[in-house]
Amino acid sequence: MKVFLLLFLILILVVAVAVVARRGTAAREQRQLDDARAEAQRWYERLGGQLMNLHGGDDPAARQALADAGERYNAAGGQLQQARSVRQFELARESALEGLAYARAARLAMGLDPGPELPPLAAARGAGQLTQEREVSVQGHRYRAGPRPGPETPYYYPGGRVQGRPVPSGWYSTPVWGTALGAGAGVLGGMLIFDALLSPEFGDMGYGDGFQDAAGDAGGDFGGGDFGGGDFGGDFGGGDF
Repeated sequence: MKVFLLLFLILILVVAVAVVARRGTAAREQRQLDDARAEAQRWYERLGGQLMNLHGGDDPAARQALADAGERYNAAGGQLQQARSVRQFELARESALEGLAYARAARLAMGLDPGPELPPLAAARGAGQLTQEREVSVQGHRYRAGPRPGPETPYYYPGGRVQGRPVPSGWYSTPVWGTALGAGAGVLGGMLIFDALLSPEFGDMGYGDGFQDAAGDAGGDFGGGDFGGGDFGGDFGGGDF
């Protein structure tokens, strides 16, 4: 009888400990979820404030950057409404930060104080940034990129990876990343432009810190195989390439 009573007490103790541990885990997960929601909401509201107070005027680079910022604002809003996990709120935060990066670029294009630095974008980690002007010819078309906005470089890119390769932040003559993320011939055309603009064969690349390591990771994709030789090595081995 005493043994039975002792086992019963031990069972009650084990159940009590499990319930307390489960409640503690649930409370911790809820705090993490609430913190992630609040963080995403904070940057989303900040982006909304920027968009309300900024107007691109006649500057095409500023107008384009603000249009991209508005697109990210809408995306972040939709993600916030649907988010149910920490990861989903983190994605909404990233969209809001991208929008703020575009808003900051618009301020620079308008000659305004860009404001405080933003937290680094997860997508842009290791991509670096352009620090000098570049111009290349690809399939009969001229493309430019550089660290500053101008009439010939009105499209800002905050840095990231396109088709697996790092692309530095900077201003470009055309949003090639959209083409490179497309399908069919657009992918090839976009990647050829990136290869020409960002190729190490141009010597001093003018990238910020972090790009070379990321470029090494992507080198396998574009230094050999389909793009380095084989199908495209023969076709683009002469002429401009």
